[in-house]
Amino acid sequence: MHRLILGIESSCDETGVALVRLDAPGGTPVLLAHALHSQIRMHQAYGGVVPELASRDHIRHVLPLAREVLATAALDLQAVDVVAFTRGPGLAGALLVGAGVACALGAALGVPVLGVHHLEGHLLSPFLSADPPEFPFIALLVSGGHTQLMEVTGVGRYRLLGETIDDAAGEAFDKSAKLLGLPYPGGPELARLAQQGDPAAFKLPRPLLHSGDLDFSFAGLKTAVLTQARRLAQALPARAADLAASTQQAIVDVLVRKSLRALEQTGLRRLVVAGGVGANRCLRAQLDTACGERGVRVHYPELALCTDNGAMIALAAAMRLQAGIAAADRGYAFDVRPRWPLDALAH
Repeated sequence: MHRLILGIESSCDETGVALVRLDAPGGTPVLLAHALHSQIRMHQAYGGVVPELASRDHIRHVLPLAREVLATAALDLQAVDVVAFTRGPGLAGALLVGAGVACALGAALGVPVLGVHHLEGHLLSPFLSADPPEFPFIALLVSGGHTQLMEVTGVGRYRLLGETIDDAAGEAFDKSAKLLGLPYPGGPELARLAQQGDPAAFKLPRPLLHSGDLDFSFAGLKTAVLTQARRLAQALPARAADLAASTQQAIVDVLVRKSLRALEQTGLRRLVVAGGVGANRCLRAQLDTACGERGVRVHYPELALCTDNGAMIALAAAMRLQAGIAAADRGYAFDVRPRWPLDALAH
């Protein structure tokens, strides 16, 4: 008998809804439909996410997106067996919107609900790709304010190997972009500008590159970009592409080196890259080359599933239910966890 999971993502500035079908035990969850609304245009005027506006926008779009997903899948709401939602981490108000809607739908339908960890959604999202991974693997999670390396031996079996001690890779992209005068969202804008520049034009630091451990630090890189931007002063517009390319290369060098070190230390031969920064073409190209030379398989989510989305939430719920390590709840009393370490899920 099929089990249909409706997933709702509302952790930050994107509202995502998706429908995943879970077949018999051992089967691969199937994505039936997903829809996404981005708040980029709304937040551009402020140069970053405004939490209160983000929450209100989730309220406006979550139910229309749910109707769109059900129509695309040619199903009605009564077909849903479980409603999953992002419980954390993320913006508290935004999380409460998704949790509240999910629990209201669950109560109305008389079906259970399940709160999902946002980063677990990212980590498992490559299982929806045309080239899904197999356990065990190393996961490089580069999403927003998170940069982590995890050893993953199964659903819910996560061992933290290293993480950022200050700014994450995504923050380094965004903050450096702002220093270069690029619009929000800065990371993708910096990556686009970098395509026109010379990655060797500026000598920028690679923090903790030779530390011997698997932790990250990008705050010093941001300071170095600020210093260079001030030195260039009025010449910055003419050299912005070079500085963008040099910044991107510094970030990518660290991510690639640390990922390879994690593979070497664990002896694993498979790498999963997930999160928004995982869509970066420079990172993908250099990881593909480095891992290909070492006989390591690399897996990525589909580009459309790199950003926050409902598909990864529905998938994570389906895989946890399938593995028997989570039980959906009919109590409908919910809470959210704006701060929630991924390794806290380990069992």
